[in-house]
Amino acid sequence: MTAATVTQETDKSPALRRVRNLSRRVLGLDVAPDHTVAALHTDEPEVPGLNARETLQLRHIRLFGATGAVLMAIGALGAGAQPVLQNPTQGVRLLGVPARMPTTSLTIAMTGTVMVVLAWLLLGRFAIGRAHQNEPARRLSRSQLDRTLLLWILPLSVGPPMFSRDVYSYLAQSEITARGFNPYELGPNQALGLDHVLTRTVPTIWRDTPAPYGPFSLWIGKGIWAVTGDNIVAGIFLHRLLALGGVALIVWALPRVARRCGVAAVSALWLGAANPLLLFHLVSGVHNEALMIGLMLAGIELTMRSLESSEPMRGKSLAIFVGGCAIIALASTIKIPALIALGFVGMALARRWGANWRSLVASAAFLFAIAAAVTLLVSVVSGLGFGWIHTLGTANAVRSWMSLPTAIGVVTGFGGVLLGLGDHTTALLSLTRPIAAAVAAFIAIRMMVAVYAGRLQAVGALGVAVGAIVLLSPVVQPWYLLWAVVPLAAWATRPLFRFPAVALSTVVCVILMPSGKDEVPYVIIQAAIATVIVCGALILATRNLLPWRAESGAPEPAPAPTAYSGPS
Repeated sequence: MTAATVTQETDKSPALRRVRNLSRRVLGLDVAPDHTVAALHTDEPEVPGLNARETLQLRHIRLFGATGAVLMAIGALGAGAQPVLQNPTQGVRLLGVPARMPTTSLTIAMTGTVMVVLAWLLLGRFAIGRAHQNEPARRLSRSQLDRTLLLWILPLSVGPPMFSRDVYSYLAQSEITARGFNPYELGPNQALGLDHVLTRTVPTIWRDTPAPYGPFSLWIGKGIWAVTGDNIVAGIFLHRLLALGGVALIVWALPRVARRCGVAAVSALWLGAANPLLLFHLVSGVHNEALMIGLMLAGIELTMRSLESSEPMRGKSLAIFVGGCAIIALASTIKIPALIALGFVGMALARRWGANWRSLVASAAFLFAIAAAVTLLVSVVSGLGFGWIHTLGTANAVRSWMSLPTAIGVVTGFGGVLLGLGDHTTALLSLTRPIAAAVAAFIAIRMMVAVYAGRLQAVGALGVAVGAIVLLSPVVQPWYLLWAVVPLAAWATRPLFRFPAVALSTVVCVILMPSGKDEVPYVIIQAAIATVIVCGALILATRNLLPWRAESGAPEPAPAPTAYSGPS
C-alpha cells in the first residue's frame, strides 16, 4: 500500500478527520486571529505632541512623582529593609531619627509610594495619548518620558533597599562562592556561620537554603565581594549599579522592540520601564531580575533585527542573530525563565527558513548549540558547575498568595479545616501545582505554535506564555510579574491587557510593606489611615495643577515633535 493510498484512506475516516481537526484547533492552527490573543494587539499611529497646558501639567506630574520618590527614600531610613548590622544610619543624629519613629517612617514611605503610583497613573494619560472629541490623540515625547523616569529613579537609587531583603542573600551567597564553598549545597548558616555579619541580615527562611540563582549571577557577585568584602553598604551599592545597568538595557531595547511591533515607544516605556513595579522592586529592591530581563529583551531585539531584515541571514546579519541568542542564553544563567525566549526565537527562525519539519529541527539544533555553549562556558569558567539546576525549586517552600495553584490549595485546605475535615493543604498543593504546571506548559506550546504559524509576533507570544507560567507557578513574587509585563508592553495595546496590567501593578505596589517583612498590625493601620488622609489632602491641593479629572472642550493646538524633541 502506497503512502498516497494511506493518506486517502485517512482522509475518508470521519473519526480520524475529527481528531485531526480537533488537534489543529487545540493548538490554534485553525482559529480565526480575532478569537485568539492576537486580539490584544493593534498598531499605534504616531500622534502630535502635548500642547503648552499639557506640558505644564506634565512638569507638575513629574515633580509630584519625584517628591513621592524622595519621601520613599526618607521613609526607608526607618521603614526600609535596613541591615541588622552595619546600619549606616544607626546612632547618626539626623539620619537615625526615622528608625526611632516606626509609625512616622512607615507613613512617610507609604505616602511616597502612593504618590509615585498616582503620578504614574496620571502620566499614562499622556503616554497612551489623550484625545479631545474628534481631535487626534496627543502624546508626550520620548525625551519628556526619559527625563521623568530619570528623576523618579534617582532618589530610589541612593536610598536604602525597600520591599525585599533578597540583596542580603546575594551578598552572603557571593561570599560563600568567593570562599570556595559550593553555594548550591550550603546555605549562609552552614558556610559562614550564624554570627557572620551577612548571615545575620539574611531572612531566617533563607539562612539554611542553597542559592537558587544561576552561575552568572553568583560569578558577578563574587567579583563584587572581591571589591567590597563584608561591607554591606558598599555591596548594596554595587549590586544596585548592576540592577541599574539592567534597567538601562530595558530602556534601550523596549522602544526598539515596540517599534517593530507597531507600538508607540513612549507607551511601551511607560507601562514597562516607568512601571512602579520596576522602580520599587528592581531599582529600590535591588533584584537580579533587572539584569535578567534587560539581557533577555536586548537579545530579543538583536534576533528580531536579524530575522526581520530583508537581507540573507549570513555575515553580519548572522553574527547579530547569534549574538542575540547568546545574550538570551546568558540571561538564563542568571535566572532560568529567560531561556524560554529562545524557544520563540527558534520558532520565528524556523518560519523564516521555510516553516517545515526540516527547518524546525534545524532551528532547534542551532539554538540548542548556542545555549549549551554559553551555559557550559559560564558554568565552567565561573567554577560553579551545574549544581544550580538542582536548586531551582528552592523558593517553592514559600506559599505565595499571588500564585493561583497555591492560593487554590491553601484556601481549599482552610475550608477543610473549617468544616472539620482536617488540614489537607499539603495534599491539595501536590495536586493543584502539577495541574497548573501542565496548563502553563500547554499555553507556552500553543504560543510557540502560533509564532511558527505566523499568527503572532514572537515578543507578544513570549509575553503571554511567560505570563501564564508566572501566574500558574508554585511561587509568585511581585517582581515576577515584570517577566511578562515588560515584553507585553511592547506588543499588547488593547485595554483588555493594559487595564488589568495597570490595575494589578497598582494594587501590588501599594499593599506591600517597604521593610520586606511583616509589620505590627496596629502600626500598619495607623500608617495606612495617615497615608489616606495625607494623599487625599494632596489631591485636593493639586486639583488645579494636575489632571485628576478628564478635560472637556476644545484643545489647544499642538506641534508634532519627533521622538526627542519638544519642551520638557
